[in-house]
Amino acid sequence: MISSQRKKVKGQVCFFWSASMPLNAWLKGRLWTHLRFVWLGLMLLTLLCVAIQFLGVVRQSRNSIIMKQSATKKFFSMRFTHEFKKTHTTPQGQSDSALLSGHSQHRDGGGITETTTPVPSADTQPAGSAGITGRRLWEKSPSHSYSQGTGGQKTTETFTKRTPAPQDTRSLGQTLPPQPPQATTRPVSHGVASCQPKNHIVFLKTHKTASSTILNILYRYGDSRNLTFALPALRHSQLFYPMTFAAHFVEGFQSKTVKEYNIMCNHMRFMPEEVKKVMPEETFYFSILRNPVSMMESIFIYYKSIATFHKTRSLEEFLADPWKFYNTSLPNNHYAKNLLAFDFGFSDGSIGSDEETQAKLAISMIEKNFDLILLSEYFDESMILLKNALCWTLDDVVSFKLNSRNNDSRMKLHPDTIDKIKVWNLLDWKIYLHFNATFWRTVDLMGGQERMKQEVAMLKQKREQLTKTCLLEGGAVDPSQVKDKDLSPFQYGAAVIQGYNLNPELKGPIRKQCLDLITPELQYTAALYEKQFPQLSFNQHLSQKQPASRKATISRSRSLNPKVSTEKRLAQGGLRQQDPSIRHQKIFPKVPPTRSLRSVP
Repeated sequence: MISSQRKKVKGQVCFFWSASMPLNAWLKGRLWTHLRFVWLGLMLLTLLCVAIQFLGVVRQSRNSIIMKQSATKKFFSMRFTHEFKKTHTTPQGQSDSALLSGHSQHRDGGGITETTTPVPSADTQPAGSAGITGRRLWEKSPSHSYSQGTGGQKTTETFTKRTPAPQDTRSLGQTLPPQPPQATTRPVSHGVASCQPKNHIVFLKTHKTASSTILNILYRYGDSRNLTFALPALRHSQLFYPMTFAAHFVEGFQSKTVKEYNIMCNHMRFMPEEVKKVMPEETFYFSILRNPVSMMESIFIYYKSIATFHKTRSLEEFLADPWKFYNTSLPNNHYAKNLLAFDFGFSDGSIGSDEETQAKLAISMIEKNFDLILLSEYFDESMILLKNALCWTLDDVVSFKLNSRNNDSRMKLHPDTIDKIKVWNLLDWKIYLHFNATFWRTVDLMGGQERMKQEVAMLKQKREQLTKTCLLEGGAVDPSQVKDKDLSPFQYGAAVIQGYNLNPELKGPIRKQCLDLITPELQYTAALYEKQFPQLSFNQHLSQKQPASRKATISRSRSLNPKVSTEKRLAQGGLRQQDPSIRHQKIFPKVPPTRSLRSVP
């Protein structure tokens, strides 16, 4: 009984394993379900992955074998060449490294003479060895001599004039054999002999630092080469200073009517992230500083009408108790304290008591964002540094002083007043001391002070020649003596800003060159705006000539709903109502030119 039951159970188990678990039965059950296509796809994908892995392993093993063979051949080739040079060509007393570099030294008397042997460059290789396109015709050859003795240093550098490769001339229907390089000598300007002029520039225009003269230099350079300026929107003379700069302050940026900007140089409060939205990545950034002592005296005279200075009779009275008059909540009072730091985008130093920490932070950020910092007290030296950094010429940086006061409006400061200014503008003073030191280190790196004196003398000579050619009186005159009112400089505060009279006998290109040199900032900005945006200028002129009835209608609508109309006017270009430069147009007026100053008979 028991044995028959066991046989029955054993038979059932055998039937289960034979009927359900064999591979063919399992595949048959899976492939005939409604998911049979999914299972079939998974199986094919698995086979494909295995095949790919197998091919990858085979390919990797093959490459490793080839690399080992090539490395072995290269090693033996290098070793044979080295042994051959060491045995047959190494002069006595000269190392292998000196031989390979073509370099040798010997002492002669009291100095060291260093000689370098020419090494074949890529330009002298046969055609087809390398594709050379766009290479400069002048390149420094490794051949040079350097002597040092008690009398100083003398440097002579040899430049090799490169001839176009044969493949460059075949497009002209010519086939020329490779020609050897012709060695010629050329004067060097210490690091700027083979550079290319920079056309993407940001100049942070600081206040009362001779920045208007630099602005004129940049205007003339860009105007003569038809470069595009990042001009203020809505025909303003500044990039809505003292508001922190925003990209939509630039005309054409928000509407995307300008593809690329070359130069940004109008007054702004610096904000690097916003500036980088407008300017290309390779842009050169520079600015200029001035001694805060003389700068404070100039600020007090020029901005005498602001609330901080208006109630004081003298600079000494203000510095005796500056916190009695200074109030950051009043508009335009930022001119009265640490104006340099404010222009660079920092606070005026009144927030927080640790000005030392603020100065270190400001210096670090300036060094990070700017390639060159100039000094107003050494303007000619600064122009030489700028010329070398931008790879320009002396003609590009020669200038006349613009927006400069006459001597009658200058004050002589007492030593106690000087000390008080340094304490009051401590943040500016720390910044100035640091970049005063870096300025002279830059001079040493670009050839030294003797080289600087030579180039400054050449710059002054060019300025004297232009003065004799361009100016009627041979220099600047008071605004009452300027004959052409279109060339009258803007007057503000207690300062007397001088202008120039153009020589009436000038004609042609020389007249345009002289006219550009003496054109004031506001007039030149307006002329460039008309040149870059003629349609916008035309529309604005039409709006100014609209009928009186239309003006009356607009005036009436604004009076009925003044809040809405003001917000609509200020909303153009993304501007906000708290812009002090809009509320105080008396300080920074828009000056539409009566005629184009660029027109030359």
